[in-house]
Amino acid sequence: MSASGDRRAAVLALFLAAMLSAIPISAGEIPLALRRSGYDFMSRETRAMQDDDSVNPAMLWVKDGEALWNARAGSADRACSDCHGDARQSMKGVAARYPAYDPAKRRPVNLAQRINICRSERQHAPALAYESANLLALAAYLGLQSRGLPIAVAIDERTRPFLEAGREIFNRRQGQLNLSCAQCHDEHWDKKLAGNPITQADPGGYPLYRLEWQGLGSLERRLRNCLSGTRTQAYAYGSPEFVDLELFLMWRWRGMKVETPAVRP
Repeated sequence: MSASGDRRAAVLALFLAAMLSAIPISAGEIPLALRRSGYDFMSRETRAMQDDDSVNPAMLWVKDGEALWNARAGSADRACSDCHGDARQSMKGVAARYPAYDPAKRRPVNLAQRINICRSERQHAPALAYESANLLALAAYLGLQSRGLPIAVAIDERTRPFLEAGREIFNRRQGQLNLSCAQCHDEHWDKKLAGNPITQADPGGYPLYRLEWQGLGSLERRLRNCLSGTRTQAYAYGSPEFVDLELFLMWRWRGMKVETPAVRP
């Protein structure tokens, strides 16, 4: 993050701490009937940018992802399409089900991790770096195939402990400001922070194009921004904590539609 970004995060963090200390807190998660996409909080102009693929800047990464899907890679000289065929058919609904349990790892993995597992084990190619252009492009391309479909992560006896771990992280007070995700996104989502609306922690549009970033970014990047804003030591990309938190966020957003690639302020 740049120096100006650090200053901005510090100012917002102090404002947030003051705001939360001044407002009575009501307990409890948002009922499903009251769930609202981050799209609903955006300006008319930003909504129009997301709605029109011809002007949605994230579609540039999607096009790159399509090319990567069909490009041979690794010592196996194999493309994703060699195994999976046309992504518009084979990958429909897949992103809506991630994070998903991986028996070999004995824990859930998110979509970016699944892409790298396939690269390593099937293509015998190097894993793509977290937040790299190519990994974001492939994740956005696959996410597009689920756009408009309901989020439906599988929760069973294998994944429930990880779901509960993610719930605990979401509700845990952390950092120097002693704040939790829930304080903003469950208890004060209908208010504003420094003039910007507080949303409900909607995970359904990632990877998405953020105007502040002037580029595409993953859900983990956004979560790291939030942790930085509350002066909390961020987890590493791909850490179990982030995957557990993503699983919880996707579960609490069950039934809501995938919007990938979304656009946000």
